[in-house]
Amino acid sequence: MACLLETPIRMSVLSEVTASSRHYVDRLFDPDPQKVLQGVIDMKNAVIGNNKQKANLIVLGAVPRLLYLLQQETSSTELKTECAVVLGSLAMGTENNVKSLLDCHIIPALLQGLLSPDLKFIEACLRCLRTIFTSPVTPEELLYTDATVIPHLMALLSRSRYTQEYICQIFSHCCKGPDHQTILFNHGAVQNIAHLLTSVSYKVRMQALKCFSVLAFENPQVSMTLVNVLVDGELLPQIFVKMLQRDKPIEMQLTSAKCLTYMCRAGAIRTDDNCIVLKTLPCLVRMCSKERLLEERVEGAETLAYLIEPDVELQRIASITDHLIAMLADYFKYPSSVSAITDIKRLDHDLKHAHELRQAAFKLYASLGANDEDIRKKIIETENMMDRIVTGLSESSVKVRLAAVRCLHSLSRSVQQLRTSFQDHAVWKPLMKVLQNAPDEILVVASSMLCNLLLEFSPSKEPILESGAVELLCGLTQSENPALRVNGIWALMNMAFQAEQKIKADILRSLSTEQLFRLLSDSDLNVLMKTLGLLRNLLSTRPHIDKIMSTHGKQIMQAVTLILEGEHNIEVKEQTLCILANIADGTTAKELIMTNDDILQKIKYYMGHSHVKLQLAAMFCISNLVWNEEEGKRLAHKNARINYETWAS
Repeated sequence: MACLLETPIRMSVLSEVTASSRHYVDRLFDPDPQKVLQGVIDMKNAVIGNNKQKANLIVLGAVPRLLYLLQQETSSTELKTECAVVLGSLAMGTENNVKSLLDCHIIPALLQGLLSPDLKFIEACLRCLRTIFTSPVTPEELLYTDATVIPHLMALLSRSRYTQEYICQIFSHCCKGPDHQTILFNHGAVQNIAHLLTSVSYKVRMQALKCFSVLAFENPQVSMTLVNVLVDGELLPQIFVKMLQRDKPIEMQLTSAKCLTYMCRAGAIRTDDNCIVLKTLPCLVRMCSKERLLEERVEGAETLAYLIEPDVELQRIASITDHLIAMLADYFKYPSSVSAITDIKRLDHDLKHAHELRQAAFKLYASLGANDEDIRKKIIETENMMDRIVTGLSESSVKVRLAAVRCLHSLSRSVQQLRTSFQDHAVWKPLMKVLQNAPDEILVVASSMLCNLLLEFSPSKEPILESGAVELLCGLTQSENPALRVNGIWALMNMAFQAEQKIKADILRSLSTEQLFRLLSDSDLNVLMKTLGLLRNLLSTRPHIDKIMSTHGKQIMQAVTLILEGEHNIEVKEQTLCILANIADGTTAKELIMTNDDILQKIKYYMGHSHVKLQLAAMFCISNLVWNEEEGKRLAHKNARINYETWAS
């Protein structure tokens, strides 16, 4: 079997290949089967814990020969089993080792081995597969290429506690989205794995629990099924609650809490259910304590952030549980000079991963402050909080920057904070830097936050305008990403609200009428609605209306006509009629309506429409066309103000 190494063999590697390593490989070709078996056993003993030896044997071509022996019908079961064990040991070395094994097509060979009647050989193949599939370099799709593999693995679950442990671990690592969840669910994963939660083996129980956490994540179908599954007379949620009690291992508590969290977020468990309020939430808060290991604190905070994200009552409960807001501040001081960690290796590991704590803290602060003004105030009053967020915006880690922006965005929903803390720390400056050069996932959140900073009452609005925001936002409207187009036009809409003529002219010049009307035909409804909102805000105050319509009137009237004639929903047509109402309030602009029989007929039609919103909008048009007094102007613009300076959620 041909085996291609990913990187060329270098002389420095070859020089390390010892005569002993060559001897191990040579013995695999001995004509005596017993000597081959002994050679494989000796190789197994030589590679245990020795990455250098593993690399040498891979370079010398041991893998193709081991795979050949593993697949030969004439090989004894004992030899096949030992070959699988050695291959598994090689896979436990470096990621390059795993890549070399994958290049040699090890997975199809091991999957074929699972058809053997011999349990020990099956377990050895599964153990090796487990090691390979849990490596970050292995594509999960390799498990799903052959449609017969998953049902066969399900059948093997009953063979032994080792097959249960390894198969569940393979499933939990290879279930990476709704397609994988559906495949496993349709092949009976829930029914086949549920009873393993009562296994006498802790490892089996843990791997089964991890399987359920990945199956339930953002999956209503699986979650609604899980909530009704009985195991030995007990419902699964009750079993999960027992597993997150304080006397259980931390790993088990955390994973059980994740299962219940995911089922709650998927709608299978109510947010006010006691198992969430009194069990899951307190357990996750406990995981944030400084007594816990770094990984536990990170996972606890991120899971809690996900649990409480959409629910204001859970946010309030969490904020007053065990001084959580103050507890999270310790995430930014880790590890401290007086750290209790005495294990040097552990300290080195934690120093390299301390950024994960900051990321988790930002995520949880963002969820805590999503709705409640008092909670936002407590967060911002936490020592050096704003400075920490601003620092987080420029961290090297993309994930930390994204979490910091999300946290800032959550806090930016507060009028008070926009006027005080955000202004005191000139938050807009680092935010504008973030917007200059960042991945789309950061740009989406940062541009959404910019929408809030451009609200009329925000002190940051003027300096943002002076820093060249118009050009930047107009650029976002041309993005292929719909979310960026929405945020770009949304921010321009807020910027144009009650703005001076110069700002409106800058927007129109930078955006260009071609792009404006391209956005009016955008397939994304949110883009269309925000573009209509921008037009309404541009066409406000009589002099501005007349000025804009004198230069762009023909195109605007054409766009209005197309929208009113098109297959659009009530909200779109309502906003379009409100644009006409604003145009009708102009001194000279209204002539563009009065001389257009088609538009007048459309206004007449909508006055008799069955939907009251469209009737009212059409009445505003007539009111402004007939009367030219201040009252008519007030009516049109009051409507614009109510609808079109809005928070970015």
